[in-house]
Amino acid sequence: MQPARRGVSQGGQSETGTSAYSLIRQAILDRNQIVAVYGGHLREVCPHIVGMKNGRAHALFYQFGGTSNSGLSPIGSPDNWRCVLVEKLTEVSVRPGPWYTAAEPPRQQNCVDVIDVTIVPLAI
Repeated sequence: MQPARRGVSQGGQSETGTSAYSLIRQAILDRNQIVAVYGGHLREVCPHIVGMKNGRAHALFYQFGGTSNSGLSPIGSPDNWRCVLVEKLTEVSVRPGPWYTAAEPPRQQNCVDVIDVTIVPLAI
């Protein structure tokens, strides 16, 4: 798969003209996947929560593809939860695709203090 580029849509809406936060928010509501670069790694994720922590936008993602400093466990593993600072995401795009999550939610969700949107029933 080719990495998504800023302003280029891969089967969905792109970041151009819309904030990354808005794209993540809508992807949660529509249960769409996000493709983005974070920490120098291309990440394929399903967003589960978006909101604020300490006055900054954060999101809780379930990563199912791409790369990561810590590596990826098999799909369904609770080790693939990622808390990200939204402002550090680049090349954000939304695409349809299968919905991935862990068999169990993170032990204690402390990524987002003020939840804007979450996947129900993952209101943790």
